[in-house]
Amino acid sequence: MNSTANYNIERKYGRTSFFDGGLFKLIFWSVFGVIITFFSIGLLYPWALCRIYAWKINHTVVDGRRLSFSGTATGLFGNWIKWWLLSLITLGIYGFWVNIKLEDWKVKNTHFIN
Repeated sequence: MNSTANYNIERKYGRTSFFDGGLFKLIFWSVFGVIITFFSIGLLYPWALCRIYAWKINHTVVDGRRLSFSGTATGLFGNWIKWWLLSLITLGIYGFWVNIKLEDWKVKNTHFIN
């Protein structure tokens, strides 16, 4: 039995893996994220990251199954403060691990809808 029989397979241009986001939304979220981060002196950076991650992930389909992002800015904010403090204490050395930790957090909050 085919493993894809349990869910509806999304297709675009005959492909089952695709991205269906538009350029103008990406530009909007990126510019808005920079503006809101600047005026909040960096405090809303986790919110901006969450909005961009959600936009990218929610417009991605892999093997006919749409992805969904469930992360929140408040969930990221606690980690962000912890990572920032660890980077400060280690004179920036922990900063090398922040991208890995951020990617792990993003994947932990990514799920299939169907």
